Amino acid sequence: MTTSAPAPAPAPAPTRAARAARHPLLHPVAKPLLFVLCLLPLAWYAYGVITYQLGANPAEAVIRGLGDWTLRLLWVTLAVTPLRQWTGQPALARFRRMLGVFTFFYATLHLVAYSFLDMGLDLPEILKDIAKRPFILMGFAAWLMLLPLAATSFNRAIKALGAKRWQWLHKLVYLIAIVGLMHFIWMRAGKNNFAEPAVYGGILAVLLGWRVWKRMA
Repeated sequence: MTTSAPAPAPAPAPTRAARAARHPLLHPVAKPLLFVLCLLPLAWYAYGVITYQLGANPAEAVIRGLGDWTLRLLWVTLAVTPLRQWTGQPALARFRRMLGVFTFFYATLHLVAYSFLDMGLDLPEILKDIAKRPFILMGFAAWLMLLPLAATSFNRAIKALGAKRWQWLHKLVYLIAIVGLMHFIWMRAGKNNFAEPAVYGGILAVLLGWRVWKRMA
């Protein structure tokens, strides 16, 4: 009488450490590393102020630099989904929320720097400036639209709103990007300098155009 060979034992599930070794984006250090990287521009401007390395007009350098990093982080946030699909790395999605929060963080620093360094925290003058200069109005409008996105960037907010409503609210990011780009273009229009805004505009066209193409495909 023959007996069948015992069935092989199921392979043990990979441990968290093993998954992290195969996918560096899942490593526990990945998010803290991104956090530190996102703070480096702020550290540079703080160092530049302390060591007088920001040129003849450090206030303008800080204000504009913080605005530039707001746009860069917003563009990187928008790039997460396309990059995730193009590279076949779904783990990239775990960094999108942090990038979005840092976008709001730098936008707020940009607004505070403008209000304090340029306007001396004079609220009536700030309001007049917003009403008088279109590029200031566009920047302030973009910040106001970022505010509810930052306020609902936590798991409790997603549960409270419901996934569908939360997703619809966060589609505001596309309008924010367009308004933010308008703010940048109009700000540079005063010096007839459109080279850098053109680069930002081209990247945004690719990021938004890809999403339109995916929806129509």
